[in-house]
Amino acid sequence: MHLRFSQDIQSLLQRLAQQPLTLGHILAETSERGFSLVIALLVLPFLFPMPPGLTGPFGGACLILSLQMVLGRRSPWLPKKIANYQFPGAFAQIILNNLHRVTRILEKIARPRLARIANNPWTWQLNGLCISWLTLLLILPIPLTNPIPTVAILLLSVATIESDGLLMCISYVFTALITLLFGFIGYALWLAPNLLPIMFALS
Repeated sequence: MHLRFSQDIQSLLQRLAQQPLTLGHILAETSERGFSLVIALLVLPFLFPMPPGLTGPFGGACLILSLQMVLGRRSPWLPKKIANYQFPGAFAQIILNNLHRVTRILEKIARPRLARIANNPWTWQLNGLCISWLTLLLILPIPLTNPIPTVAILLLSVATIESDGLLMCISYVFTALITLLFGFIGYALWLAPNLLPIMFALS
């Protein structure tokens, strides 16, 4: 099964070989799918050690797009300064190649299912709300936690593009569990405020 997500990534890899990519170009080419595709591109680096200074801009752009989903928008928009951000060629190649590898795994589990859930207009907004919340958790300055909400965001992004209602429901469960986990971490830090500096030192 060759997913639309895979096709979009392959197209971007081909484009990257010809000219530099900007977020604006990606959104213009992928239209409604651009929401989930760009969100996936923005959060994927959080699975790995991030270069300094990118957490805020990447997380902020992801939050802007997901909040537009919450409002029911189907045409993505980014501020000009962010839309014109040009991925460094080597960095973009690494992101797209890694996303392609992740997608090859998801191809084995993602497919159009539970159409009544996947195609419900309220589901689009609920997905945006979950991604917004997960993005806020993602950008919290808590060491070693970035990959946790990132995985859930990637699942929701692929599920949204592929109209996979079952994968969406699984992602909602993940979102709830991640919320409980971060609540537990927050409670632990409240009980032991000296724990956070120690975690930063260990990371």
